[in-house]
Amino acid sequence: MSLHLYNSLSRTAERFVPANPDAPTLYLCGPTVYNYVHIGNARGPVVFDVLAALLRRRFGGLKFARNITDVDDKINAAAKEAGVPINVITDKFAKAYAEDMAALGVQPPDIAPEATAHIAEMIAMIESLIASGHAYAAEGHVLFSVNAFPGYGKLSRRDIDDMRAGARVEVAPYKRDPGDFVLWKPSSDDLPGWDSPWGRGRPGWHIECSAMAAKHLGETIDIHAGGVDLQFPHHENEIAQSECAHGGKVFARWWLHNGMLNFDGAKMSKSVGNIERVHDLIQQHPPEALRFALLSAHYRQPLDWSGRLVDQSVRTLDRLYGTLRELQDVDATANIPASIEAALDDDLNTPAALADIARIAGEARKAETAEEKSRLKSELLGAGLALGLLQQSPETWFARGADSADDAAIQALVDARTQAKQDRDFARADAIRKDLDAQGIVLEDTPQGVRWTRKA
Repeated sequence: MSLHLYNSLSRTAERFVPANPDAPTLYLCGPTVYNYVHIGNARGPVVFDVLAALLRRRFGGLKFARNITDVDDKINAAAKEAGVPINVITDKFAKAYAEDMAALGVQPPDIAPEATAHIAEMIAMIESLIASGHAYAAEGHVLFSVNAFPGYGKLSRRDIDDMRAGARVEVAPYKRDPGDFVLWKPSSDDLPGWDSPWGRGRPGWHIECSAMAAKHLGETIDIHAGGVDLQFPHHENEIAQSECAHGGKVFARWWLHNGMLNFDGAKMSKSVGNIERVHDLIQQHPPEALRFALLSAHYRQPLDWSGRLVDQSVRTLDRLYGTLRELQDVDATANIPASIEAALDDDLNTPAALADIARIAGEARKAETAEEKSRLKSELLGAGLALGLLQQSPETWFARGADSADDAAIQALVDARTQAKQDRDFARADAIRKDLDAQGIVLEDTPQGVRWTRKA
């Protein structure tokens, strides 16, 4: 098997071969910690969590960094509005982000660098860019000169002249060119700032990722990932400053971009006010169902997010966990099927992998021999493992806020209904079914017995 990933830089799916076969490198743009993240911000971490696990299986190792942006004008504004120091905001929301991602089954990265801990590296990189003629200081600012980098625009396929013509904002007087972007800017006394050769100030957003990636993963990394909304200008600017600072070395060999989320057909955005925060959603729905929903479309395509999608994901997981509950007495060890690995090798084709999980579960429900049941249970558990699903017990999944006594009482009623049917007491069986329905319990008669689930 060979892994093929779509490279946004070349616009083709390429066979992935890491520079170091024993330790691929992966960098994912992390959150700016000024508020709780919305569900669209979780798509990248969930999708690339599947990729990270695949890389570890395939190559035996991985160096994975996901940064924390803890210096930013949005953070400054949030702290000012709340009347608290900056770190109160960043500490609170960095912690919340880690907890929310863990709830979605996202494994922590190997390295979670914070921007404020890498100011020295940023200043050193800026100094090298000035020395090489790729950046210039002006009025307390340092700006990258896009004209000094012939490759500018190669990721987003944007032409510099077209970008100038499309400008709709007043150009700062200290810029030599409208496209030049900030590497360093001055800070007033009421804002976070650090001493630098250009005066007290703070870094621009783009330089942060370049400096942190270089320190922890090297001057050339295998994979840089993030949302497609970051392709321009953030990722484009990362390429420019990194390659110029490192003597023309390739910054990232693969660029992976996940598509955006739409909410009931409309683009999800703060300005429209149609965002749903992960912090709230994990209180309202089983987090595993949110993860399932985020994996239900191919990562490069837009995903239509809705309550219907979440409910459908819950029902699908009900069936899958119901299958595992029927096989709970069958001994099996998780074994990732080749068909699942093949789907993920095809540019992380999670919809195909989820369809294969449904196939395996369907065959498991029909299995008759102990050998078949054991093999299919192993495949079902392994398939779930590859996607970060089906990692809890059926009892835990079906509890969903109820205690074990509730489950026991429901199972007792289900067993009583089964006995009533065997005794041909159909009136009592119907009465029990109506009672269970009133409690939100859905029954499904199968050749292996009665399965029950709670209504979404």
